[in-house]
Amino acid sequence: MSFIEEFQANIEALPNHLRRKYALLRDLDKSLQGVQTQNEQRCDKEIEDMIQRIKAGNVTPDSSLIKFSDDALDEQKHAIRIADEKVALASQAYDLVDAHIQQLDQYLKKFDEDLRRERDTAVVTGAPATTVENNVKSGRSGEGKGGRKKTRLATAAAATATAATPSGMDLDLPVDPNEPTYCFCNQVSYGEMVACDNPNCKIEWFHYGCVGLKEQPKGKWFCTDCAGTQKKRKGK
Repeated sequence: MSFIEEFQANIEALPNHLRRKYALLRDLDKSLQGVQTQNEQRCDKEIEDMIQRIKAGNVTPDSSLIKFSDDALDEQKHAIRIADEKVALASQAYDLVDAHIQQLDQYLKKFDEDLRRERDTAVVTGAPATTVENNVKSGRSGEGKGGRKKTRLATAAAATATAATPSGMDLDLPVDPNEPTYCFCNQVSYGEMVACDNPNCKIEWFHYGCVGLKEQPKGKWFCTDCAGTQKKRKGK
Protein backbone atom coordinates (compact mmCIF):
# COMPACT_ATOMS: atom_id res chain seq x y z
CA MET A 1 0.00 0.00 0.00
CA SER A 2 1.42 3.38 -1.00
CA PHE A 3 1.64 6.28 1.41
CA ILE A 4 -1.23 8.14 -0.21
CA GLU A 5 -3.45 5.02 -0.11
CA GLU A 6 -2.63 4.52 3.57
CA PHE A 7 -3.33 8.19 4.29
CA GLN A 8 -6.64 8.02 2.42
CA ALA A 9 -7.69 4.92 4.36
CA ASN A 10 -6.85 6.62 7.68
CA ILE A 11 -8.53 9.91 6.81
CA GLU A 12 -11.76 8.14 5.86
CA ALA A 13 -12.13 6.90 9.44
CA LEU A 14 -11.41 10.33 10.95
CA PRO A 15 -14.94 11.82 10.63
CA ASN A 16 -16.49 8.91 12.55
CA HIS A 17 -13.91 9.22 15.35
CA LEU A 18 -14.56 12.95 15.58
CA ARG A 19 -18.34 12.50 15.56
CA ARG A 20 -18.12 10.10 18.52
CA LYS A 21 -15.96 12.48 20.50
CA TYR A 22 -18.17 15.46 19.68
CA ALA A 23 -21.22 13.45 20.77
CA LEU A 24 -19.54 12.72 24.11
CA LEU A 25 -18.64 16.39 24.41
CA ARG A 26 -22.28 17.37 23.90
CA ASP A 27 -23.43 14.85 26.53
CA LEU A 28 -20.84 16.11 29.01
CA ASP A 29 -21.76 19.71 28.28
CA LYS A 30 -25.43 18.96 28.88
CA SER A 31 -24.58 17.20 32.15
CA LEU A 32 -22.31 20.08 33.20
CA GLN A 33 -25.03 22.65 32.55
CA GLY A 34 -27.43 20.63 34.69
CA VAL A 35 -24.98 20.40 37.58
CA GLN A 36 -24.12 24.10 37.33
CA THR A 37 -27.78 25.13 37.30
CA GLN A 38 -28.55 22.92 40.29
CA ASN A 39 -25.52 24.22 42.18
CA GLU A 40 -26.35 27.86 41.44
CA GLN A 41 -29.87 27.35 42.76
CA ARG A 42 -28.59 25.58 45.88
CA CYS A 43 -25.98 28.27 46.54
CA ASP A 44 -28.50 31.07 46.03
CA LYS A 45 -30.83 29.41 48.54
CA GLU A 46 -28.03 28.86 51.07
CA ILE A 47 -26.86 32.46 50.71
CA GLU A 48 -30.42 33.67 51.29
CA ASP A 49 -30.71 31.44 54.37
CA MET A 50 -27.43 32.82 55.72
CA ILE A 51 -28.64 36.40 55.25
CA GLN A 52 -31.86 35.62 57.09
CA ARG A 53 -29.96 33.97 60.00
CA ILE A 54 -27.60 36.94 60.24
CA LYS A 55 -30.55 39.34 60.34
CA ALA A 56 -32.21 37.17 63.01
CA GLY A 57 -29.00 37.25 65.05
CA ASN A 58 -28.55 33.51 64.97
CA VAL A 59 -25.01 33.82 63.54
CA THR A 60 -22.47 36.63 63.37
CA PRO A 61 -21.13 37.87 59.98
CA ASP A 62 -17.63 36.54 60.77
CA SER A 63 -18.87 33.19 62.02
CA SER A 64 -17.18 30.04 60.70
CA LEU A 65 -20.67 28.72 60.09
CA ILE A 66 -21.02 30.98 57.07
CA LYS A 67 -20.09 28.52 54.35
CA PHE A 68 -21.72 26.46 51.70
CA SER A 69 -23.03 23.03 52.56
CA ASP A 70 -21.14 19.87 51.72
CA ASP A 71 -23.71 19.10 49.03
CA ALA A 72 -23.01 22.43 47.32
CA LEU A 73 -19.25 21.87 47.49
CA ASP A 74 -19.61 18.33 46.14
CA GLU A 75 -21.63 19.65 43.19
CA GLN A 76 -18.91 22.19 42.43
CA LYS A 77 -16.22 19.50 42.50
CA HIS A 78 -18.36 17.32 40.23
CA ALA A 79 -18.71 20.21 37.77
CA ILE A 80 -14.92 20.63 37.73
CA ARG A 81 -14.46 16.92 36.98
CA ILE A 82 -16.90 17.12 34.06
CA ALA A 83 -15.13 20.23 32.74
CA ASP A 84 -11.80 18.37 32.93
CA GLU A 85 -13.30 15.48 30.94
CA LYS A 86 -14.47 17.95 28.28
CA VAL A 87 -10.97 19.40 28.01
CA ALA A 88 -9.48 15.91 27.70
CA LEU A 89 -11.94 14.97 24.93
CA ALA A 90 -11.27 18.21 23.07
CA SER A 91 -7.52 17.55 23.30
CA GLN A 92 -8.02 14.03 21.94
CA ALA A 93 -10.02 15.39 18.99
CA TYR A 94 -7.30 17.97 18.32
CA ASP A 95 -4.57 15.32 18.49
CA LEU A 96 -6.47 13.13 16.01
CA VAL A 97 -6.67 15.93 13.45
CA ASP A 98 -3.10 17.05 14.14
CA ALA A 99 -1.77 13.53 13.59
CA HIS A 100 -3.35 13.42 10.13
CA ILE A 101 -2.02 16.88 9.32
CA GLN A 102 1.50 15.81 10.29
CA GLN A 103 1.12 12.66 8.21
CA LEU A 104 0.05 14.75 5.22
CA ASP A 105 2.96 17.15 5.80
CA GLN A 106 5.36 14.20 5.69
CA TYR A 107 3.85 13.00 2.44
CA LEU A 108 4.06 16.47 0.88
CA LYS A 109 7.65 16.82 2.03
CA LYS A 110 8.55 13.45 0.52
CA PHE A 111 6.68 14.33 -2.67
CA ASP A 112 8.55 17.65 -2.90
CA GLU A 113 11.90 15.90 -2.35
CA ASP A 114 11.09 13.41 -5.11
CA LEU A 115 10.23 16.25 -7.50
CA ARG A 116 13.46 18.04 -6.67
CA ARG A 117 15.48 14.88 -7.23
CA GLU A 118 13.80 14.32 -10.58
CA ARG A 119 14.48 17.90 -11.61
CA ASP A 120 18.13 17.70 -10.47
CA THR A 121 18.54 14.43 -12.34
CA ALA A 122 16.98 15.96 -15.43
CA VAL A 123 19.42 18.88 -15.22
CA VAL A 124 22.39 16.52 -15.09
CA THR A 125 21.18 14.17 -17.83
CA GLY A 126 19.67 16.84 -20.06
CA ALA A 127 16.25 15.20 -19.92
CA PRO A 128 13.26 16.88 -21.66
CA ALA A 129 12.03 18.21 -18.31
CA THR A 130 14.87 20.73 -18.30
CA THR A 131 14.84 21.44 -22.00
CA VAL A 132 11.24 22.57 -22.19
CA GLU A 133 12.34 26.14 -21.75
CA ASN A 134 15.10 25.77 -24.32
CA ASN A 135 12.60 24.27 -26.75
CA VAL A 136 10.37 27.26 -26.19
CA LYS A 137 13.23 29.61 -27.02
CA SER A 138 14.26 27.63 -30.09
CA GLY A 139 10.66 27.59 -31.29
CA ARG A 140 11.00 31.27 -32.04
CA SER A 141 13.98 30.96 -34.35
CA GLY A 142 13.12 27.59 -35.87
CA GLU A 143 9.37 27.92 -36.41
CA GLY A 144 8.80 31.63 -36.65
CA LYS A 145 5.70 33.30 -35.19
CA GLY A 146 3.55 30.19 -35.56
CA GLY A 147 6.00 28.19 -33.46
CA ARG A 148 6.09 30.93 -30.83
CA LYS A 149 2.32 30.93 -30.57
CA LYS A 150 2.25 27.19 -29.95
CA THR A 151 4.96 27.34 -27.30
CA ARG A 152 3.16 29.77 -25.01
CA LEU A 153 1.38 26.86 -23.34
CA ALA A 154 4.68 25.03 -23.10
CA THR A 155 6.08 27.96 -21.17
CA ALA A 156 3.21 27.73 -18.69
CA ALA A 157 3.98 24.04 -18.25
CA ALA A 158 7.66 24.80 -17.71
CA ALA A 159 6.74 27.39 -15.12
CA THR A 160 5.30 24.71 -12.81
CA ALA A 161 8.82 23.39 -12.34
CA THR A 162 9.72 26.57 -10.44
CA ALA A 163 7.93 28.35 -7.61
CA ALA A 164 5.52 31.02 -8.78
CA THR A 165 6.76 34.35 -7.43
CA PRO A 166 4.87 37.67 -7.56
CA SER A 167 6.33 40.26 -9.90
CA GLY A 168 8.91 42.52 -8.33
CA MET A 169 9.89 40.05 -5.61
CA ASP A 170 13.24 38.31 -5.31
CA LEU A 171 13.21 34.57 -5.84
CA ASP A 172 14.03 32.75 -2.62
CA LEU A 173 14.65 29.40 -4.32
CA PRO A 174 18.16 28.58 -5.51
CA VAL A 175 18.51 29.40 -9.20
CA ASP A 176 20.87 27.74 -11.64
CA PRO A 177 23.31 30.48 -12.77
CA ASN A 178 23.15 29.01 -16.26
CA GLU A 179 19.37 29.23 -16.43
CA PRO A 180 18.29 31.88 -18.94
CA THR A 181 16.48 35.00 -17.76
CA TYR A 182 13.61 36.86 -19.41
CA CYS A 183 11.33 39.85 -19.13
CA PHE A 184 12.04 43.44 -18.08
CA CYS A 185 12.77 42.15 -14.57
CA ASN A 186 15.61 39.96 -15.91
CA GLN A 187 14.47 36.94 -13.86
CA VAL A 188 14.08 33.26 -14.68
CA SER A 189 10.88 31.75 -16.00
CA TYR A 190 8.09 31.43 -13.42
CA GLY A 191 4.30 31.67 -13.40
CA GLU A 192 2.50 32.44 -16.65
CA MET A 193 4.46 34.16 -19.44
CA VAL A 194 3.66 35.72 -22.80
CA ALA A 195 5.82 35.95 -25.91
CA CYS A 196 6.28 39.15 -27.88
CA ASP A 197 5.19 38.69 -31.51
CA ASN A 198 8.04 40.81 -32.84
CA PRO A 199 10.53 38.27 -34.27
CA ASN A 200 13.36 40.70 -33.50
CA CYS A 201 12.38 41.31 -29.89
CA LYS A 202 15.50 41.30 -27.72
CA ILE A 203 13.70 39.99 -24.63
CA GLU A 204 11.11 37.65 -26.19
CA TRP A 205 9.28 36.39 -23.06
CA PHE A 206 7.58 38.36 -20.30
CA HIS A 207 5.90 37.54 -16.97
CA TYR A 208 2.21 38.41 -16.91
CA GLY A 209 2.57 40.57 -13.82
CA CYS A 210 5.46 42.57 -15.26
CA VAL A 211 3.46 43.63 -18.33
CA GLY A 212 0.09 44.04 -16.61
CA LEU A 213 -1.59 40.93 -18.03
CA LYS A 214 -4.00 38.65 -16.19
CA GLU A 215 -4.84 36.25 -19.03
CA GLN A 216 -3.56 35.12 -22.43
CA PRO A 217 -3.86 38.04 -24.88
CA LYS A 218 -5.97 37.51 -28.00
CA GLY A 219 -4.27 37.94 -31.35
CA LYS A 220 -0.82 39.44 -31.64
CA TRP A 221 0.85 40.96 -28.62
CA PHE A 222 3.89 43.23 -28.51
CA CYS A 223 5.92 44.39 -25.54
CA THR A 224 6.11 48.13 -24.89
CA ASP A 225 9.49 48.41 -26.64
CA CYS A 226 8.36 46.58 -29.75
CA ALA A 227 4.93 48.25 -29.76
CA GLY A 228 6.69 51.59 -30.16
CA THR A 229 8.76 50.21 -33.03
CA GLN A 230 5.63 48.88 -34.72
CA LYS A 231 3.93 52.31 -34.49
CA LYS A 232 6.96 54.03 -36.03
CA ARG A 233 6.93 51.56 -38.93
CA LYS A 234 3.24 52.14 -39.55
CA GLY A 235 3.81 55.88 -39.44
CA LYS A 236 6.33 55.62 -42.25
